[in-house]
Amino acid sequence: MSIERLVLAAGELIEEHSPLGARSTYRVGGSARAFLSLETHRQLDELAPLIFECGLPLVVLGNGSNLLVADGEHDILVVRLRGEFCDLAWHDDADDVDGGVTVEAGAGLDLPVGARRLSNEGVVGFEWAVGVPGTFGGAVVMNAGGHGSDMATSVVGVTSRNARGVRHWTRAQLDFSYRSSAIGEGEIVTSVTLSLRHGDAHDAGERLKEIVRWRREHQPGGANAGSVFQNPEGDHAGRLIDAAGCRGLRVRSAVVSEKHANFIQVDPGGRAEDVYELMRAVRDRVVATSGVQLHTEHRFVGFEEPL
Repeated sequence: MSIERLVLAAGELIEEHSPLGARSTYRVGGSARAFLSLETHRQLDELAPLIFECGLPLVVLGNGSNLLVADGEHDILVVRLRGEFCDLAWHDDADDVDGGVTVEAGAGLDLPVGARRLSNEGVVGFEWAVGVPGTFGGAVVMNAGGHGSDMATSVVGVTSRNARGVRHWTRAQLDFSYRSSAIGEGEIVTSVTLSLRHGDAHDAGERLKEIVRWRREHQPGGANAGSVFQNPEGDHAGRLIDAAGCRGLRVRSAVVSEKHANFIQVDPGGRAEDVYELMRAVRDRVVATSGVQLHTEHRFVGFEEPL
């Protein structure tokens, strides 16, 4: 089955030869053969057979906040979930006498939006996510985290769609580890179930403000994709990169942030290849100076040798 059948069936929902790198937070890189935006569960139900049988590798895009897309066009199908996939609902857990709350979040919902809405309603335990610029779907796939917590702390279930149909993941099946889960390629996460609790909305709001303040003081703005490398056991990638003399290191349009050494920033009009080469240079210098092999948190599209 070819991509043409999906293009015909999807109509205005799909765009051919569509920018992809520009939709990432690096804002550099190439395009995709086809870009499909879905707003409703019905649209996904109707198009799923064509999506999984079109013959193109599938890339599910959230906010592109940990994504580097190589320059040029890539023969892939990108799927992005919006509309109904950004819903958020919660109810008291009748089996939890300590004030437990079950939360259902659509995969396309932004983490900061969810964190703020929940805290405003006195549903607490997810405040840390206000500083993570991703979606629930992308966050659960990579077990995103920060400020002493991560998705694994509260996620109890996930629903996804694959070539065989709908799949419901239990917490055990998700097999969370540091910046990783069992959810692999070919899965479209549609919703995430969290177990949180009731608490004080004012206190939760104050925690949100403190997290936002800390991130503004310690992390750079501009075109970047957050932390580039995972923290090795017992250490911090930023410290190792700084100790290797990489703070401010530049490869053409890409530069290691002076504010936080585990961030790479890109000049307007820059190139993804520059970011990739800088990542390799940083990794090699850290190995040479400390013997530690850093591993990236990023996803890569179009690079022959992902880091």
